[in-house]
Amino acid sequence: MKLATFNIQNLFHRDRTNSERTFGKCMSDWVNELDSLLKKNDRHGSNAERIQELSFLLGFDKTYHQPYAVMRRRAGYLFLKGKNYSKELAANEITDWNGWVSLQTVPIKTLAVKNKARVIADIDTDILLLQEIEDRASLEEFNQEFLPEMGCRPFDEIFVVQGNDKRGLEMAIMTKNGYRLESIRSHIYDQDENGNPLFKKDLLEYEVKTPSGTKCQLISVYFHERKADIDKTDCIRKAQANKVAELYQGLQENGQRNIAIAGTLNDVPYSDCLTPLLRGTDLRDITKHPTFNVDIDKGKDASYFRLGAYRMGVNIKQKDYLLLSPEFFDKTKVGGLNRKAIWPLKKPMWSVYSTVQNKSQEASGHPALWADIKI
Repeated sequence: MKLATFNIQNLFHRDRTNSERTFGKCMSDWVNELDSLLKKNDRHGSNAERIQELSFLLGFDKTYHQPYAVMRRRAGYLFLKGKNYSKELAANEITDWNGWVSLQTVPIKTLAVKNKARVIADIDTDILLLQEIEDRASLEEFNQEFLPEMGCRPFDEIFVVQGNDKRGLEMAIMTKNGYRLESIRSHIYDQDENGNPLFKKDLLEYEVKTPSGTKCQLISVYFHERKADIDKTDCIRKAQANKVAELYQGLQENGQRNIAIAGTLNDVPYSDCLTPLLRGTDLRDITKHPTFNVDIDKGKDASYFRLGAYRMGVNIKQKDYLLLSPEFFDKTKVGGLNRKAIWPLKKPMWSVYSTVQNKSQEASGHPALWADIKI
């Protein structure tokens, strides 16, 4: 059984708020200026106007809060419809452009989409856990059109679950070669101590049946991103890690042994936030398996395990994980990582596809992790 996880960072379009913003000299000057203006008692006149300008430049000014709006055609013109549009269809030529259209998204370059498919084709897995999928329709199109173009047989079963995030960052599972999805459980309604959703996207439990009849328990995770308020986000991730560890131990108590936890934990292995999961359980990281295979980092400071090195389980900026129960870890024949579609910030660092010539053409900022397990 070949199992893989890949934070694909959307397929065809990505919400603008997910785009990386460079924090250069101008940006830092704007932040300092805004701080000084907010400390003043006088927020009228020119001061108020400048605060508005700086809020816009720094991205604080959000005009639209909904991920889509409804368009209606009347007398040859398109116009926005108000509320109560939940039953509207997607706007296209079939619906005569009546329906909804996405807002605040930017298209992903076709070559980047093909590189996403190239990564998946190269690892050629039986079970694929994906993070950051915009919707099921996009994944179906990607599966049927882009994967075959790269010589990869499409997956037989696809399941996408919409989570708490409204920016098109859903989680999905894809299976083929006789592997069947038996059940799924969402934790979208789990709450933290303040009554807020514990998982900003979702936490999904899958039960998959192998062709031989063996059942495997897979947990797909996406922890909270690290933001400006470090203490707060650290607390959130630790609470999420505690919950996942609790679920894992519950599965063990129920006699389950074939368990894997995979996804983006958004923190480094030595972080205290991940202690409940990485040190409070017997889970093993695939990067620590003796057979773990990855291209050697050719950068000058590779011996310090720079970003992307993943050499024998050590990486100072690791975010993505494939954690296995002891039984799964012992049955693993070989494991690896594919980062050939990640654009290195400095060259040379690692080998990349010839189709990746710049940052805009990379498949994702995350590598794909995989393990070939003898079931």
